Amino acid sequence: MTSTMETARRLAPGLAVATGIAVVATVIGRFLPVVGAPVSGVVLGAVIGMVRRPTDRFRPGITTASKFVLQLAVVLLGAQLSLLEVVGVGVESLPVMLGTLVVCLLAAWGVGRLLGVVGNLRTLIGVGTGICGASAIAAVTPVIGAVSVEVAYAVSTIFLFNVAAVIVFPVVGHALGMSQHAFGLFAGTAVNDTSSVVAAASTYGTQAANFAVVVKLVRTLMIIPIVLGLAWLVGRREEAAARLAAERAGDHGAAAVPRQPWTLRRVYRLVPWFLIGFVIAAAVNSTGVLPGPVHPVISTVAAFLITVALSAIGLSTDVAGFRRAGFRPLVLGLVLWLVVTGSSLALMTVTGAL
Repeated sequence: MTSTMETARRLAPGLAVATGIAVVATVIGRFLPVVGAPVSGVVLGAVIGMVRRPTDRFRPGITTASKFVLQLAVVLLGAQLSLLEVVGVGVESLPVMLGTLVVCLLAAWGVGRLLGVVGNLRTLIGVGTGICGASAIAAVTPVIGAVSVEVAYAVSTIFLFNVAAVIVFPVVGHALGMSQHAFGLFAGTAVNDTSSVVAAASTYGTQAANFAVVVKLVRTLMIIPIVLGLAWLVGRREEAAARLAAERAGDHGAAAVPRQPWTLRRVYRLVPWFLIGFVIAAAVNSTGVLPGPVHPVISTVAAFLITVALSAIGLSTDVAGFRRAGFRPLVLGLVLWLVVTGSSLALMTVTGAL
């Protein structure tokens, strides 16, 4: 009991600061839904961090908020999905959804290398653009071990093009004569953040907004294979690094680090706990056990926890790192946004959804 109270006392200052910033960011998000609370949180946190860097007293709580709270929010995101609903919507939207995701990830790899944007930042911008903005970044961050400045830059980059999508997409939809249903599919597959999907589709019409939200939630499921794949890649990289270190230490052919076979238990250990929680939450929601009035509450709590986490990430952001990153990640975000928009329209034309 004493240990628990001591831990709570140690974490309280940092958690309180992150939560306070998140409350202010949530209010801003209500008045400016296009911006949204998560982006407001990371910006406010970064500004406060620039004015006054958090001292050692606040760091444990800020670290917990940026990691554990972020992971908990991902679990709650699963409770917004119904697996039965996924099957219904997936028949129509899956070809466009998977196509845009594959094209986006390939472009992130190729264009990122060409621009010199390497490592975690390229991955975060790619999955954030291809899947679901801040939520996908939240899920991937603990798996690849991204640092706060990379997360903050990725979220901010994606936010800029979310705003552009809210303004441009309805104009494109009307110019192409899209139906409400078609525009819902377009917005759900080509806009990153949920709030921006709602904002863009609501401008077009109520039917478009309703379908876009369902498509967007189905798209969130793509987090699962992406996180699993990244966990596998990270595991292989760490294993190779350990074997190389053993060889350099003179362990005769890395005998001290033998190649491990891929067993079911090893695969299970690679799966992050929050991803398992995400799937369980989606399965529970699919059974209908959760009453209707609970869903908005879960959605609100998940959004607030993501805002708390991103506020903490903003607080711990190294502003000098932004300057070192330069303009190239922003260019990558622009290219990926154009690629996802173009591939979504192309695939909708090919499949007859347009």
